[in-house]
Amino acid sequence: MDAQEAVRYLRAGMTRYPNPRNEVEHAVEKIYETILENNGQYNAQFKAPKWPEQDPIQIREIAASNLGAVDLWERSPIRLGDDLEEQAQRVLPRLFPNNPWVCAGDKCKFFTERLDQFLQSAGGLEQIVPSPMTAKYGKTKDGKQSQHTLDATGPRRFLVVEGDKIDKDIQAAILLKLAEKMPLAIVVDSGGKSLHGWFYVEGQKEDKVLSFFRRACVLGADRGLWTRSQFARMPGGMRSNGNRQNILYWNPETIA
Repeated sequence: MDAQEAVRYLRAGMTRYPNPRNEVEHAVEKIYETILENNGQYNAQFKAPKWPEQDPIQIREIAASNLGAVDLWERSPIRLGDDLEEQAQRVLPRLFPNNPWVCAGDKCKFFTERLDQFLQSAGGLEQIVPSPMTAKYGKTKDGKQSQHTLDATGPRRFLVVEGDKIDKDIQAAILLKLAEKMPLAIVVDSGGKSLHGWFYVEGQKEDKVLSFFRRACVLGADRGLWTRSQFARMPGGMRSNGNRQNILYWNPETIA
């Protein structure tokens, strides 16, 4: 069915009231990669997904290297201590120099502040946008002001790769393989099922970064992290359940 039919179908089947009111339209727009026109009608032309499918064969080939999370730790040029506050305070100024606007928190409770305003407490936070913000507030798709928007997210500085459907040791091997193509600055253990690899891409041509991320998708990366405003795990932070988000790998020299 075309996008407009999909909206009608989903609205008819909902078991709760949409929140926000145009929740269904936004979801369909994202999936169909269409633009909502001023008259409320969708361009009915369906566009194929831009991301390639995961390839289990290539993943198995990388897994055969027998590299794992321990190898990430051993190859880290700098090994940080166990104190999360110290980890966050040491790496964040290098990840985000010159005290920019930074968005942090979690999906439900977040803020945008200058880095020095929350640096001392960053070890207790869960998530962060991996690129600086251009202002404290931006506009959502609904036109409302918010401190977490794509509108106020600046140029891409880091591209985060994570794939929680794959064993952690295999994720580590994949990150080391991808690091052959793009500078790997830091790897954060999510405190759950995944590792978050931050690749430094600022100044790279967009087509090169896109090609790199397509390769990461083949190896199981979460496609949602392509969106510049998407939250990633706070380096040296803490999950809401109390699990630590330790830094396994730290190479500030990759940040030119």
